[in-house]
Amino acid sequence: MSTTIDVAEPSHNNVSKGKATTIVGTPKRPGGWKKGVSIMDFIVRLGAIASTIGAIATMANADQSLPFFNQFVQFEASYDSFSAFQFFVITLALVSGYLVLSLPISIVAIVRPHAVGPRIFLIILDTIFLTLATSSAAAAASIVYLEHNGEQDPNWLAICNQYGTFCMQTSEAVISSFLAVVSFIIMIIINTLALGRH
Repeated sequence: MSTTIDVAEPSHNNVSKGKATTIVGTPKRPGGWKKGVSIMDFIVRLGAIASTIGAIATMANADQSLPFFNQFVQFEASYDSFSAFQFFVITLALVSGYLVLSLPISIVAIVRPHAVGPRIFLIILDTIFLTLATSSAAAAASIVYLEHNGEQDPNWLAICNQYGTFCMQTSEAVISSFLAVVSFIIMIIINTLALGRH
């Protein structure tokens, strides 16, 4: 008794040919860290606003009177007695106004971290106002130095022994203004780094 088994030949038509499929996704744009840098810029900008406003308020309120013979005859030391301090208050008011107006541009840089235009705009204006802030802080610092130490050659006497409160207020204002200067430097550096790396 014989049994015949028919084995069908494999058909080449039934074998599905595999195709290499490449899934092309949307490539992520490098530099997602730029949003974090933009947020840092915004925070530092707020700190600079606080520093400039604090410096203006402290300097504008710097005033001390000392009696000479009686309460009707007094010596007075006030910020508006010094042209450098007046320049300091006016210039920092301009710088503070710019910083407030720059906040919307900084927000645009957060929303669109890859946009180049807002960063270039901020870098240019930050550099200009950094110069103003530095010049006013340096001018005020020179007067504060003379208040504390005087100058022997022209016989300018130190006044901080008599006007201690006035000297303390002007010194605090100068320190606060230099904090704003440092803030400007940080903002320029981080925006330049974000602009240079793609």
